Amino acid sequence: MRQWQQTPRKKARIEIIPMIDVMMFLLVFFVLISVNVIPALGIKTQQPNSSQAQQLKTKDVQVVVTLGKENTLQVDGKDVELIDLAAAIRQKAGKTDEISVIVNSDKGAEVQTLVDVMDEIKKSGLGKVSLAARERK
Repeated sequence: MRQWQQTPRKKARIEIIPMIDVMMFLLVFFVLISVNVIPALGIKTQQPNSSQAQQLKTKDVQVVVTLGKENTLQVDGKDVELIDLAAAIRQKAGKTDEISVIVNSDKGAEVQTLVDVMDEIKKSGLGKVSLAARERK
């Protein structure tokens, strides 16, 4: 009877090089996110230009309300409906009234929606409201 030659079995190995590649990719990704090279949140807006734009100098707590071109609303990067805007701003303000609300509106947003946003901010009881604009060059 003839015996077949058995090929020597190789031990299973864990390949570590692909795992290192994946870890390096994740490291680079999170570093880029943390330094804001890749925008993570928010609606992209094109602010209107103004010849009288000034740098806002305040030590108060700030809340940014963003009004997008499609009339979408965000409060500090989180989506909000218009009817919930006053409550969201009041929640961000906490117990203090020393808070500045900055409205970052796209220049293509409807004026009526901007007025509605301003009304909701006034309903929240906060009086310091600023409109964001780029300085005209």
